[in-house]
Amino acid sequence: MTLMKKFFGATAALALSAGAALAEPALIFDLGGKFDKSFNEAAHNGAQRWAQETGGTYREIELQSEAQREQALRRFAEAGANPVITMGFAMADPLSAVAPDYPDTKFVAIDVTWLDAPNIRQIGFAEHEGSYLVGMMAALASKTGTVGFIGGMDIPLIRHFGCGYAQGVKAVNPDATVVANMTGTTPSAWNDPVKGSELTKAQISQGADVVYAAAGGTGVGVLQTAADEGILSIGVDSNQNYLHPGKVLTSMLKRVDVAVYDAMKAGTDLETGVFAWGLAQNGVGYAMDENNAPLVSAEMEAAVEEARQQIIDGELEVVAYYTNDSCPVLDF
Repeated sequence: MTLMKKFFGATAALALSAGAALAEPALIFDLGGKFDKSFNEAAHNGAQRWAQETGGTYREIELQSEAQREQALRRFAEAGANPVITMGFAMADPLSAVAPDYPDTKFVAIDVTWLDAPNIRQIGFAEHEGSYLVGMMAALASKTGTVGFIGGMDIPLIRHFGCGYAQGVKAVNPDATVVANMTGTTPSAWNDPVKGSELTKAQISQGADVVYAAAGGTGVGVLQTAADEGILSIGVDSNQNYLHPGKVLTSMLKRVDVAVYDAMKAGTDLETGVFAWGLAQNGVGYAMDENNAPLVSAEMEAAVEEARQQIIDGELEVVAYYTNDSCPVLDF
């Protein structure tokens, strides 16, 4: 049975027991919690899969504040956890400060690719490629020619999602309208389903009949409201099709679960360096299952699969928002 320790408050969160001297892996969830049904939950699922397959144990913490980031890293490293897996771009600065102090500890940084440290495995995802495919599906399913995008915190990463999505929409229907909104500019934007619901209703009033949420826990409100209002939604990171069967067109899969599973499986033999996971590496994709099968025709799926292969083969380039801090087909 997996040994999972959930700590609340800065002091309790870091009160690790003496038994932690063993080289267990550790997982630091980002703000929003491990059951956000999206980014963090994907990590949780990967860790659970590893634990169930191996009988191994791991440590974890759900951050409650920004101040806990560096503290958690240091305490886990001091306790002998190895590797220490971190979630989200906001761990970049704490890792820069901590990793050099623990050269024998291996760290994993998911959504971070720019650090200069020999003991960090950095994994970046080609979210724009997966988002392109679900953008195609949105345009193919839309009856109004207007679709929506709701992001969480307004950061380049989320604009990266939105830019790929808009390119996929426009590839199918150059005259389509993409309505885009961000939930906020602080970390609370990842866990605000009420705001997500409000933005969804606003986009519906502008004609959107398919809405893609790349907003962590906020997306739960987007998907719920879309289902209530009779339009389609698109989930993100984890397969969210099951949340509203027959109402979620698809989910853009970001295989954070595989990244966590692989890191725990490798243990202290983990290979460090920078890794890019796109369609070619099955790092991103889209979800098909019994919950959305009636919504996706064979023709729709064939069109998306053709584009997927073209991207993998280098015949189709999806412009990355990161390239020049702008998007050719969408103004945020």
